[in-house]
Amino acid sequence: MNIKEASEQTGVSSAAIRYYEKESLIPPIDRTEVGNRDIDARILRRIRFVTQMRSAGMSIESLRRYIQLFDAQEDNTKEQKAILTEQLAVMEEKRDDLQAAIDHLNYKLNHYDDHMVSTENELRELERQHQAKVDSED
Repeated sequence: MNIKEASEQTGVSSAAIRYYEKESLIPPIDRTEVGNRDIDARILRRIRFVTQMRSAGMSIESLRRYIQLFDAQEDNTKEQKAILTEQLAVMEEKRDDLQAAIDHLNYKLNHYDDHMVSTENELRELERQHQAKVDSED
């Protein structure tokens, strides 16, 4: 299939597929006699893998390293697992940070009347005092 068809099938833009190939994130794509890319199931699977790993936040460098290990002749399972484990830890940390922010917002919403209103009033009073001080210095 050509790159447009591959793009439609994977949901990845033609430009991204070309980029993946240029960055060696997918193997070199075979060409037809007229020079068009001829994408097969092997390339489609690689495109999907790259897309999933990028969606998981994996850097281009880490992804390239993982793919190099995968494509190597020797068994690099230990190193591949280490890269995936590291990426999982990064994602879990981001998830935890996001969950903490969600919890904080939920607290604020659940305690808006007894917490936020008084806090906002205190801040407004501090702003008023600051402005009065600035005005008196002029």
